[in-house]
Amino acid sequence: MSVGQRVSRQLGLRRVFDDGVCSSCRRSLTQQRSASTATATTESHPPILTTMPPVTQTSLPTGYQLRASVVLSRPPQITRDLHPFEKSFFLYQRRLNERLVLPFSRYFYYRKGTPADLDWKRKVAARLSASRDVGAYSGYGANAWADEALVGAPESEPEHTVQKLIEDAEVSAVKPEELGHTALYREPVERPQPRETRADREGDERSLDRELKRTLYLVMREASGKWAFPEDSLVGTESLRQAALRILPLAGGPNMNTWVVGNAPLGKAQTDYSAEQYVQNTARAVEEVGKKVFFMKARIMAGEVDMAQNKFGHQEYKWLTKDELQKVVHQRYWSNIKNFLPEW
Repeated sequence: MSVGQRVSRQLGLRRVFDDGVCSSCRRSLTQQRSASTATATTESHPPILTTMPPVTQTSLPTGYQLRASVVLSRPPQITRDLHPFEKSFFLYQRRLNERLVLPFSRYFYYRKGTPADLDWKRKVAARLSASRDVGAYSGYGANAWADEALVGAPESEPEHTVQKLIEDAEVSAVKPEELGHTALYREPVERPQPRETRADREGDERSLDRELKRTLYLVMREASGKWAFPEDSLVGTESLRQAALRILPLAGGPNMNTWVVGNAPLGKAQTDYSAEQYVQNTARAVEEVGKKVFFMKARIMAGEVDMAQNKFGHQEYKWLTKDELQKVVHQRYWSNIKNFLPEW
């Protein structure tokens, strides 16, 4: 092949035809050109399928039922009871302070010889100390070092302290109209409310006026007999907080002033259904394989539960402490809630 023919092959088929190539060579070149073009096209662009693959029929989408549960609680109303060691330690601190402080300048507060001064002298002589609640103790006598108290000493009990403070407040030396001579009399003093209420003594677990030093939680008995916090399924696109706000009046009636704390749940409990418990909810078009319960925290500020307004079919309700909860709820339910409930 001449040089001109090789150049023509590189420049294209049209130039080869113009150079006067014979018909057999022309057919050979055309076939080679067509074969190389088809190969390049096949490698760079795969063929497009004109038919879709067959679609197999699948079952309904599976998932968990989402539920919101409201942990409605009443916080402690008074301080907790002190440990015997704490009581003795606080009494020791008061007696130590009585020994270290400067002497009380009673003439700065009471004029000498007045009924108030006589009353002060009488009380100090009876208790050997200016303090009213440390027992018979003198911070300046020979036994001032004996300011420690044994665990369980009656002087360390809060009831003893309250009684001594009341006696000191109600006993005065004279009446205002009797300044001419000293006369003892008792002036009525309002007593503090007891730490134990009537509901505690009667064991009324439906009252909020019990266990004032502990946190109480609202639990309800379902138709199946199980005790649990009030709960319900999420409706539509509502959030957990919105569900909690909806559940509270439906479970306890409209006479409770409550507050849902935050938007995030305290905890979560997941239950997988067994073969016998497998339930298909056709309304939601979901085959439920279990349920997930999210616990929302709430506080009751005022009011009381009205079971006549309950919309969930609950049979009974109780306000229980954490220790009492463990005795009435199912063991598996207790394992899900015990870690986010405070001890007090």
